[in-house]
Amino acid sequence: MAQTLLWLIIAFVTLEFIISSVLSWLNTKWMSHPVPPELEGLYDEEKYRKQQEYMRTNKRVSLIARCVSFAVTMIILGFGLFGWLDNQCKAWTSLPVLQVILFLVIFNLFNTLIALPFSYYSTFVIEERFGFNRTTHKTFWLDALKSFAVSTVLSAVLMAVVYWLYLTFGQQFWIWATLVVAAFIVFFSMFYSNLIVPLFNKQTPLPEGELRDAITAAIKSFGSKFKDIYIIDGSKHSTKANAYFTGFGPKKRIVLYDTLMDKMTTEEIVGVLAHEFGHYKHRDTFKNMFISIAMVAVNLFIFSLLVSNPDLPAALGGTAPSFILALVAFSLLFSPIDIVLEPMTSAISRRAEYRADAFATEHGHGEALISGLKKLASHALSNLTPHPLVVWYSYSHPTLAQRIRAIKQLSN
Repeated sequence: MAQTLLWLIIAFVTLEFIISSVLSWLNTKWMSHPVPPELEGLYDEEKYRKQQEYMRTNKRVSLIARCVSFAVTMIILGFGLFGWLDNQCKAWTSLPVLQVILFLVIFNLFNTLIALPFSYYSTFVIEERFGFNRTTHKTFWLDALKSFAVSTVLSAVLMAVVYWLYLTFGQQFWIWATLVVAAFIVFFSMFYSNLIVPLFNKQTPLPEGELRDAITAAIKSFGSKFKDIYIIDGSKHSTKANAYFTGFGPKKRIVLYDTLMDKMTTEEIVGVLAHEFGHYKHRDTFKNMFISIAMVAVNLFIFSLLVSNPDLPAALGGTAPSFILALVAFSLLFSPIDIVLEPMTSAISRRAEYRADAFATEHGHGEALISGLKKLASHALSNLTPHPLVVWYSYSHPTLAQRIRAIKQLSN
Protein backbone atom coordinates (compact mmCIF):
# COMPACT_ATOMS: atom_id res chain seq x y z
CA MET A 1 0.00 0.00 0.00
CA ALA A 2 2.85 2.40 0.87
CA GLN A 3 4.36 1.92 -2.59
CA THR A 4 0.99 2.68 -4.19
CA LEU A 5 0.71 5.87 -2.16
CA LEU A 6 4.22 6.88 -3.23
CA TRP A 7 3.32 6.47 -6.90
CA LEU A 8 0.14 8.47 -6.33
CA ILE A 9 2.17 11.27 -4.72
CA ILE A 10 4.62 11.25 -7.64
CA ALA A 11 1.72 11.33 -10.10
CA PHE A 12 0.05 14.26 -8.33
CA VAL A 13 3.29 16.27 -8.07
CA THR A 14 3.89 15.61 -11.78
CA LEU A 15 0.34 16.66 -12.66
CA GLU A 16 0.74 19.93 -10.77
CA PHE A 17 4.05 20.57 -12.55
CA ILE A 18 2.51 19.88 -15.96
CA ILE A 19 -0.51 22.13 -15.33
CA SER A 20 1.61 25.06 -14.14
CA SER A 21 4.02 24.62 -17.06
CA VAL A 22 1.25 24.45 -19.66
CA LEU A 23 -0.46 27.54 -18.24
CA SER A 24 2.84 29.44 -18.27
CA TRP A 25 3.48 28.37 -21.87
CA LEU A 26 -0.02 29.48 -22.92
CA ASN A 27 0.54 32.86 -21.31
CA THR A 28 3.85 33.28 -23.09
CA LYS A 29 2.35 32.39 -26.49
CA TRP A 30 -0.59 34.76 -25.92
CA MET A 31 1.52 37.78 -24.91
CA SER A 32 1.87 39.10 -28.47
CA HIS A 33 -1.92 39.01 -28.97
CA PRO A 34 -3.46 42.35 -30.04
CA VAL A 35 -3.79 44.79 -27.15
CA PRO A 36 -7.47 45.33 -26.13
CA PRO A 37 -9.00 48.61 -27.36
CA GLU A 38 -9.31 49.85 -23.76
CA LEU A 39 -5.51 49.73 -23.41
CA GLU A 40 -4.37 51.11 -26.73
CA GLY A 41 -1.63 53.68 -26.27
CA LEU A 42 -0.70 52.45 -22.79
CA TYR A 43 2.71 51.44 -24.16
CA ASP A 44 4.53 53.12 -27.01
CA GLU A 45 6.34 50.85 -29.46
CA GLU A 46 9.66 50.89 -27.60
CA LYS A 47 8.09 50.33 -24.18
CA TYR A 48 5.90 47.51 -25.54
CA ARG A 49 9.03 45.70 -26.79
CA LYS A 50 10.56 46.21 -23.35
CA GLN A 51 7.43 44.81 -21.68
CA GLN A 52 7.44 41.72 -23.91
CA GLU A 53 11.12 41.12 -23.19
CA TYR A 54 10.55 41.57 -19.44
CA MET A 55 7.75 39.03 -19.40
CA ARG A 56 9.63 36.47 -21.50
CA THR A 57 12.73 36.81 -19.32
CA ASN A 58 10.69 36.23 -16.19
CA LYS A 59 8.94 33.26 -17.78
CA ARG A 60 12.25 31.62 -18.68
CA VAL A 61 13.64 31.99 -15.17
CA SER A 62 10.34 30.82 -13.69
CA LEU A 63 10.46 27.71 -15.89
CA ILE A 64 14.00 26.89 -14.76
CA ALA A 65 13.01 27.38 -11.12
CA ARG A 66 9.95 25.20 -11.57
CA CYS A 67 11.99 22.43 -13.24
CA VAL A 68 14.63 22.52 -10.51
CA SER A 69 11.97 22.33 -7.81
CA PHE A 70 10.25 19.43 -9.58
CA ALA A 71 13.53 17.54 -10.06
CA VAL A 72 14.55 18.03 -6.42
CA THR A 73 11.12 16.85 -5.23
CA MET A 74 11.39 13.72 -7.39
CA ILE A 75 14.84 12.96 -5.98
CA ILE A 76 13.59 13.43 -2.41
CA LEU A 77 10.61 11.14 -3.03
CA GLY A 78 12.56 8.57 -5.04
CA PHE A 79 15.30 8.16 -2.43
CA GLY A 80 13.01 8.39 0.59
CA LEU A 81 14.86 11.42 1.96
CA PHE A 82 11.86 12.63 3.95
CA GLY A 83 12.02 9.37 5.88
CA TRP A 84 15.81 9.67 6.25
CA LEU A 85 15.46 13.17 7.71
CA ASP A 86 12.76 12.00 10.11
CA ASN A 87 15.03 9.18 11.33
CA GLN A 88 17.91 11.64 11.78
CA CYS A 89 15.75 13.95 13.88
CA LYS A 90 14.70 11.02 16.05
CA ALA A 91 18.35 10.04 16.50
CA TRP A 92 19.31 13.57 17.58
CA THR A 93 16.64 13.87 20.30
CA SER A 94 14.18 11.66 22.12
CA LEU A 95 11.66 14.48 22.66
CA PRO A 96 8.80 14.00 20.14
CA VAL A 97 7.90 17.71 19.88
CA LEU A 98 11.55 18.67 19.36
CA GLN A 99 11.82 16.02 16.62
CA VAL A 100 8.97 17.70 14.74
CA ILE A 101 10.53 21.16 15.18
CA LEU A 102 13.94 19.95 13.93
CA PHE A 103 12.35 18.39 10.87
CA LEU A 104 10.48 21.58 10.09
CA VAL A 105 13.51 23.85 10.57
CA ILE A 106 15.73 21.73 8.30
CA PHE A 107 12.97 21.40 5.71
CA ASN A 108 12.43 25.19 5.67
CA LEU A 109 16.18 25.81 5.43
CA PHE A 110 16.47 23.44 2.47
CA ASN A 111 13.56 25.08 0.65
CA THR A 112 15.04 28.53 1.30
CA LEU A 113 18.45 27.51 -0.07
CA ILE A 114 16.83 26.13 -3.22
CA ALA A 115 14.81 29.31 -3.81
CA LEU A 116 17.50 31.87 -2.91
CA PRO A 117 19.57 31.73 -6.14
CA PHE A 118 16.47 32.40 -8.24
CA SER A 119 15.38 35.23 -5.94
CA TYR A 120 18.87 36.74 -6.15
CA TYR A 121 18.96 36.48 -9.94
CA SER A 122 15.48 37.95 -10.26
CA THR A 123 16.37 40.90 -8.02
CA PHE A 124 19.89 41.77 -9.18
CA VAL A 125 19.75 40.71 -12.82
CA ILE A 126 16.17 40.90 -14.14
CA GLU A 127 14.72 43.67 -11.94
CA GLU A 128 18.00 45.58 -12.16
CA ARG A 129 18.15 45.27 -15.93
CA PHE A 130 14.63 46.63 -16.37
CA GLY A 131 15.05 49.48 -13.90
CA PHE A 132 12.94 48.23 -10.99
CA ASN A 133 15.47 47.16 -8.38
CA ARG A 134 16.54 49.42 -5.53
CA THR A 135 17.52 46.66 -3.13
CA THR A 136 21.11 46.65 -1.94
CA HIS A 137 22.95 43.36 -1.45
CA LYS A 138 23.04 43.99 2.29
CA THR A 139 19.27 44.55 2.41
CA PHE A 140 18.64 41.45 0.27
CA TRP A 141 20.60 39.13 2.54
CA LEU A 142 19.26 40.66 5.74
CA ASP A 143 15.69 40.35 4.45
CA ALA A 144 16.32 36.75 3.42
CA LEU A 145 17.68 35.94 6.88
CA LYS A 146 14.80 37.70 8.63
CA SER A 147 12.21 36.03 6.36
CA PHE A 148 13.66 32.62 7.12
CA ALA A 149 13.80 33.31 10.85
CA VAL A 150 10.25 34.67 11.07
CA SER A 151 8.65 31.96 8.92
CA THR A 152 10.57 29.19 10.69
CA VAL A 153 9.81 30.40 14.20
CA LEU A 154 6.11 30.95 13.50
CA SER A 155 5.64 27.64 11.65
CA ALA A 156 7.67 25.74 14.26
CA VAL A 157 5.67 27.16 17.16
CA LEU A 158 2.36 26.49 15.41
CA MET A 159 3.39 22.94 14.44
CA ALA A 160 4.66 22.20 17.95
CA VAL A 161 1.33 23.27 19.44
CA VAL A 162 -0.65 21.22 16.90
CA TYR A 163 1.51 18.16 17.55
CA TRP A 164 1.14 18.59 21.33
CA LEU A 165 -2.64 18.73 20.83
CA TYR A 166 -2.42 15.48 18.86
CA LEU A 167 -0.43 13.81 21.64
CA THR A 168 -2.91 15.11 24.23
CA PHE A 169 -6.29 14.62 22.55
CA GLY A 170 -5.61 11.90 19.99
CA GLN A 171 -7.91 11.79 16.96
CA GLN A 172 -10.01 14.68 18.32
CA PHE A 173 -6.99 17.02 18.14
CA TRP A 174 -8.34 18.57 14.94
CA ILE A 175 -11.04 20.49 16.85
CA TRP A 176 -8.53 22.20 19.15
CA ALA A 177 -5.99 22.61 16.36
CA THR A 178 -8.58 24.43 14.25
CA LEU A 179 -9.23 26.84 17.12
CA VAL A 180 -5.49 27.47 17.54
CA VAL A 181 -4.92 28.06 13.82
CA ALA A 182 -8.00 30.31 13.69
CA ALA A 183 -6.64 32.40 16.57
CA PHE A 184 -3.27 32.53 14.81
CA ILE A 185 -4.87 33.77 11.57
CA VAL A 186 -6.98 36.41 13.32
CA PHE A 187 -4.06 37.63 15.44
CA PHE A 188 -1.71 38.14 12.50
CA SER A 189 -4.43 39.64 10.37
CA MET A 190 -4.76 42.30 13.06
CA PHE A 191 -1.11 42.81 13.98
CA TYR A 192 0.81 41.95 10.79
CA SER A 193 1.46 45.61 10.03
CA ASN A 194 2.57 46.26 13.62
CA LEU A 195 4.74 43.19 14.16
CA ILE A 196 6.03 41.83 10.84
CA VAL A 197 6.20 44.76 8.42
CA PRO A 198 8.56 46.84 10.65
CA LEU A 199 11.14 44.06 10.36
CA PHE A 200 11.47 44.82 6.65
CA ASN A 201 10.16 48.34 6.07
CA LYS A 202 9.71 51.64 7.83
CA GLN A 203 6.17 52.99 8.21
CA THR A 204 5.54 56.62 9.02
CA PRO A 205 2.23 58.48 9.44
CA LEU A 206 1.11 60.39 6.36
CA PRO A 207 1.75 64.07 7.15
CA GLU A 208 -0.95 66.70 7.07
CA GLY A 209 -1.53 68.19 3.64
CA GLU A 210 -3.48 67.91 0.40
CA LEU A 211 -3.25 64.12 0.11
CA ARG A 212 -4.25 63.36 3.69
CA ASP A 213 -7.13 65.85 3.46
CA ALA A 214 -8.35 64.26 0.22
CA ILE A 215 -8.17 60.73 1.66
CA THR A 216 -9.91 61.79 4.88
CA ALA A 217 -12.68 63.52 2.90
CA ALA A 218 -13.16 60.46 0.68
CA ILE A 219 -13.39 58.13 3.67
CA LYS A 220 -15.92 60.45 5.30
CA SER A 221 -18.01 60.32 2.12
CA PHE A 222 -17.96 56.51 2.43
CA GLY A 223 -19.56 56.85 5.85
CA SER A 224 -16.50 55.71 7.80
CA LYS A 225 -13.61 57.00 9.87
CA PHE A 226 -9.98 56.03 9.35
CA LYS A 227 -7.25 57.83 11.30
CA ASP A 228 -4.28 55.54 10.72
CA ILE A 229 -2.81 56.37 7.29
CA TYR A 230 0.83 55.39 6.79
CA ILE A 231 3.57 55.67 4.18
CA ILE A 232 5.83 52.65 3.72
CA ASP A 233 9.32 52.95 2.23
CA GLY A 234 8.69 50.57 -0.67
CA SER A 235 11.38 52.41 -2.64
CA LYS A 236 13.88 50.66 -0.37
CA HIS A 237 13.28 47.52 -2.44
CA SER A 238 11.71 48.46 -5.76
CA THR A 239 10.30 51.25 -7.90
CA LYS A 240 7.00 49.34 -8.18
CA ALA A 241 4.05 50.87 -6.34
CA ASN A 242 1.14 49.62 -4.25
CA ALA A 243 -1.40 50.54 -1.58
CA TYR A 244 -3.44 48.39 0.78
CA PHE A 245 -5.65 48.20 3.86
CA THR A 246 -4.51 45.99 6.69
CA GLY A 247 -5.85 44.84 10.02
CA PHE A 248 -9.34 45.33 11.38
CA GLY A 249 -11.06 46.76 14.44
CA PRO A 250 -8.78 49.18 16.34
CA LYS A 251 -5.74 47.94 14.36
CA LYS A 252 -6.99 48.79 10.86
CA ARG A 253 -4.81 51.11 8.80
CA ILE A 254 -4.21 52.39 5.27
CA VAL A 255 -0.70 51.88 3.88
CA LEU A 256 0.64 53.80 0.87
CA TYR A 257 3.92 52.99 -0.84
CA ASP A 258 6.11 56.07 -1.21
CA THR A 259 6.61 55.04 -4.85
CA LEU A 260 2.85 55.34 -5.37
CA MET A 261 2.96 58.95 -4.26
CA ASP A 262 5.76 59.68 -6.72
CA LYS A 263 3.86 58.36 -9.74
CA MET A 264 0.21 59.24 -9.22
CA THR A 265 -1.91 62.32 -8.68
CA THR A 266 -3.91 62.86 -5.52
CA GLU A 267 -7.12 61.96 -7.37
CA GLU A 268 -5.61 58.71 -8.67
CA ILE A 269 -4.36 57.70 -5.23
CA VAL A 270 -7.81 58.37 -3.76
CA GLY A 271 -9.32 56.33 -6.61
CA VAL A 272 -7.07 53.36 -5.83
CA LEU A 273 -7.85 53.66 -2.11
CA ALA A 274 -11.56 53.84 -2.89
CA HIS A 275 -11.17 50.40 -4.48
CA GLU A 276 -9.33 49.12 -1.40
CA PHE A 277 -12.02 50.64 0.81
CA GLY A 278 -14.57 48.74 -1.24
CA HIS A 279 -12.96 45.53 0.01
CA TYR A 280 -13.22 46.85 3.55
CA LYS A 281 -16.90 47.83 3.20
CA HIS A 282 -17.75 44.44 1.69
CA ARG A 283 -15.89 42.69 4.53
CA ASP A 284 -13.72 40.76 2.10
CA THR A 285 -11.00 40.32 4.74
CA PHE A 286 -13.45 38.60 7.09
CA LYS A 287 -14.84 36.46 4.28
CA ASN A 288 -11.35 35.35 3.26
CA MET A 289 -10.47 34.56 6.86
CA PHE A 290 -13.65 32.52 7.26
CA ILE A 291 -12.91 30.55 4.08
CA SER A 292 -9.31 29.94 5.19
CA ILE A 293 -10.37 28.73 8.63
CA ALA A 294 -13.10 26.52 7.15
CA MET A 295 -10.56 24.93 4.78
CA VAL A 296 -8.15 24.38 7.68
CA ALA A 297 -10.91 22.67 9.66
CA VAL A 298 -11.84 20.37 6.78
CA ASN A 299 -8.21 19.44 6.10
CA LEU A 300 -7.43 18.82 9.75
CA PHE A 301 -10.54 16.67 10.15
CA ILE A 302 -9.63 14.49 7.16
CA PHE A 303 -6.02 14.31 8.33
CA SER A 304 -7.17 13.21 11.81
CA LEU A 305 -8.80 10.16 10.18
CA LEU A 306 -5.56 9.21 8.42
CA VAL A 307 -2.79 10.33 10.75
CA SER A 308 -2.42 6.89 12.37
CA ASN A 309 -2.16 5.08 9.02
CA PRO A 310 1.40 3.64 8.91
CA ASP A 311 1.39 3.65 5.11
CA LEU A 312 1.56 7.47 4.98
CA PRO A 313 5.03 7.83 6.58
CA ALA A 314 6.17 4.61 4.90
CA ALA A 315 5.36 6.10 1.48
CA LEU A 316 7.97 8.81 2.17
CA GLY A 317 10.63 6.39 3.38
CA GLY A 318 9.69 6.43 7.04
CA THR A 319 10.45 3.35 9.12
CA ALA A 320 8.25 4.15 12.12
CA PRO A 321 5.05 6.06 12.93
CA SER A 322 5.58 9.77 12.36
CA PHE A 323 3.16 12.66 12.69
CA ILE A 324 5.22 15.03 10.55
CA LEU A 325 5.76 12.48 7.75
CA ALA A 326 2.05 11.64 7.76
CA LEU A 327 1.30 15.36 7.46
CA VAL A 328 3.71 15.83 4.54
CA ALA A 329 2.33 12.76 2.75
CA PHE A 330 -1.23 13.93 3.37
CA SER A 331 -0.53 17.41 1.94
CA LEU A 332 1.03 15.88 -1.18
CA LEU A 333 -1.80 13.38 -1.66
CA PHE A 334 -4.41 16.12 -1.38
CA SER A 335 -2.73 18.48 -3.83
CA PRO A 336 -5.34 17.58 -6.52
CA ILE A 337 -7.95 19.20 -4.24
CA ASP A 338 -6.02 22.46 -4.53
CA ILE A 339 -5.85 22.03 -8.31
CA VAL A 340 -9.64 21.69 -8.44
CA LEU A 341 -10.32 24.48 -5.96
CA GLU A 342 -7.96 27.07 -7.49
CA PRO A 343 -10.31 28.11 -10.33
CA MET A 344 -13.14 28.44 -7.78
CA THR A 345 -11.14 30.57 -5.35
CA SER A 346 -9.81 32.65 -8.24
CA ALA A 347 -13.36 33.29 -9.47
CA ILE A 348 -14.47 34.32 -5.97
CA SER A 349 -11.52 36.69 -5.71
CA ARG A 350 -12.22 38.25 -9.12
CA ARG A 351 -15.83 38.88 -8.15
CA ALA A 352 -14.62 40.66 -5.02
CA GLU A 353 -12.35 42.83 -7.17
CA TYR A 354 -15.25 43.77 -9.45
CA ARG A 355 -17.32 44.69 -6.37
CA ALA A 356 -14.52 46.87 -5.03
CA ASP A 357 -14.16 48.60 -8.41
CA ALA A 358 -17.92 49.14 -8.46
CA PHE A 359 -17.78 50.70 -4.99
CA ALA A 360 -15.13 53.18 -6.12
CA THR A 361 -17.12 53.96 -9.28
CA GLU A 362 -20.40 54.48 -7.43
CA HIS A 363 -18.66 57.04 -5.23
CA GLY A 364 -17.38 59.01 -8.18
CA HIS A 365 -13.83 57.69 -8.39
CA GLY A 366 -14.16 55.46 -11.47
CA GLU A 367 -12.16 57.60 -13.92
CA ALA A 368 -9.44 58.29 -11.36
CA LEU A 369 -9.24 54.55 -10.61
CA ILE A 370 -8.88 53.73 -14.32
CA SER A 371 -6.13 56.32 -14.70
CA GLY A 372 -4.34 55.01 -11.60
CA LEU A 373 -4.59 51.37 -12.70
CA LYS A 374 -3.18 52.24 -16.10
CA LYS A 375 -0.21 54.01 -14.53
CA LEU A 376 0.46 51.07 -12.20
CA ALA A 377 0.30 48.58 -15.09
CA SER A 378 2.44 50.71 -17.38
CA HIS A 379 5.17 51.28 -14.83
CA ALA A 380 5.25 47.61 -13.76
CA LEU A 381 5.42 46.44 -17.42
CA SER A 382 2.35 44.30 -16.78
CA ASN A 383 1.12 41.72 -19.27
CA LEU A 384 -1.90 43.27 -21.00
CA THR A 385 -2.92 40.10 -22.85
CA PRO A 386 -2.92 37.10 -20.48
CA HIS A 387 -4.36 33.90 -21.90
CA PRO A 388 -8.10 33.53 -21.07
CA LEU A 389 -7.56 30.03 -19.65
CA VAL A 390 -4.84 31.30 -17.33
CA VAL A 391 -7.10 34.13 -16.19
CA TRP A 392 -9.92 31.67 -15.53
CA TYR A 393 -7.69 29.23 -13.67
CA SER A 394 -5.38 31.33 -11.51
CA TYR A 395 -5.93 35.10 -11.80
CA SER A 396 -7.10 36.58 -8.50
CA HIS A 397 -7.87 39.86 -10.31
CA PRO A 398 -9.70 40.46 -13.57
CA THR A 399 -7.46 41.65 -16.37
CA LEU A 400 -6.91 45.39 -16.64
CA ALA A 401 -9.04 45.54 -19.81
CA GLN A 402 -11.90 43.70 -18.07
CA ARG A 403 -11.77 46.04 -15.08
CA ILE A 404 -11.78 49.17 -17.25
CA ARG A 405 -14.65 47.80 -19.33
CA ALA A 406 -16.73 47.09 -16.21
CA ILE A 407 -16.00 50.49 -14.66
CA LYS A 408 -17.01 52.31 -17.85
CA GLN A 409 -20.24 50.34 -18.08
CA LEU A 410 -21.12 51.38 -14.53
CA SER A 411 -20.21 55.00 -15.27
CA ASN A 412 -22.54 55.23 -18.29
